Amino acid sequence: MLTKFQYHIEQNFAQLKDKKLLLAVSGGIDSMVLLDLFYKLRFDICIVHCNFQLRGKESDADEMLVRETCQDSYIPYFIESFDTLEFAKENKLSIQLAARKLRYDWFQEFISLGFDYVLTAHHLDDNVETFLINFTRGTGLEGLTGIPAQNGNIIRPLLPFSREEIENYALENKIQWREDSSNASDKYFRNKLRHNIVPTLKELNTGFLDSFQNTLHHLHQAESLVNDASKLVYEKVVEEKKNQVEIHLNSLLQFKNYKAYLYQWLKNYGFSAWNDIYDLVEAQSGKQVFSETHVLLKDREKLILSERKSSNNSEVLIIESIESKVNIPLKLRFCKAVNIFETVSNCIFVDESKIKFPLTIRKWQEGDYFYPSGMNGKKKLSKYFKDEKYSLLDKENQWLLCSEDQIIWVIGKRADNRYIANETTQNSIKIELK
Repeated sequence: MLTKFQYHIEQNFAQLKDKKLLLAVSGGIDSMVLLDLFYKLRFDICIVHCNFQLRGKESDADEMLVRETCQDSYIPYFIESFDTLEFAKENKLSIQLAARKLRYDWFQEFISLGFDYVLTAHHLDDNVETFLINFTRGTGLEGLTGIPAQNGNIIRPLLPFSREEIENYALENKIQWREDSSNASDKYFRNKLRHNIVPTLKELNTGFLDSFQNTLHHLHQAESLVNDASKLVYEKVVEEKKNQVEIHLNSLLQFKNYKAYLYQWLKNYGFSAWNDIYDLVEAQSGKQVFSETHVLLKDREKLILSERKSSNNSEVLIIESIESKVNIPLKLRFCKAVNIFETVSNCIFVDESKIKFPLTIRKWQEGDYFYPSGMNGKKKLSKYFKDEKYSLLDKENQWLLCSEDQIIWVIGKRADNRYIANETTQNSIKIELK
């Protein structure tokens, strides 16, 4: 196996040569074999071990084995103990997810200290189990392509090797390891698959693992085709703007499999209510679907994707005097105007005698109205928004400059006639949106 492993590294992970490698070693057979292989191939390795304190004396014994192995071979190592139960409780996570987060967050701290890659001991049988878990729970194509051999700075060099090969190597090389007693229990879904389903599949097909790897290869090729098609259609259908992404429905609906494209484009934004997303295509304007981080809005002939922001229409910014500057959430500058130029969207000139400090900057409220420049009479702000084809997100993000709660400027859009400076104005103020 050592020769086969060396060839695999040279062919697929040549970048590991002369790099500082961090090996995640639990004390189990898989990671102890991983340690032995990289040690014999003389890579620059350092060992990290997590004691999750979940199995009492067993966890401590695992730690001791890793510690003694590293000391005997003069391999540098780091060991960290975690209160996993408390962390899971505080963050409302399952024990497995809590341990995973603790583990990988700790690993990434080492990357910032100069290590290049983190190596874990996932192997071929782990890949089979992950495939079956995703298959039984329902997943997109990416869930059927198995555990990635590399994900950023995380590398899994044992993926082509079966549990049987690893066990044989451990026995032949007299490698010590620890058995996790929880692996014998069928309490967890993965263990049920490991003990009952996978052995049956291997019995039905003696070449099951080879067949599985061939299937993964074909699925990866299919995924590549899907990604290529998705990018091509994205360029025709989607428009990226500063703070949002717009999906143009008239163009999207030219494709019969438009739902598949929506899934590909939106899957990384935390959405799970896919039927609700597909229904947005035919829904009325204003309908929304939320994930924890994003919102997808139907706005006429578009779907608009943007980050979720805490809505706070009560937020008010105070402008005490003409010397004031506003930098957050927008940049406004006030100054005395020597000459008056035509008002434009990002710069207005107002009659100083008609405004009263302190001025305020706020979001719109029901019942707001103003006298739009270039028009006669007043207009409800809600009607102005409708005429200007504001989306719901545009309305929520629009700021107003006010004097005594009367609108001076729909900032960046339209000034109010009542306050605009003219040729008879004696003192004027220039207000500019940077």
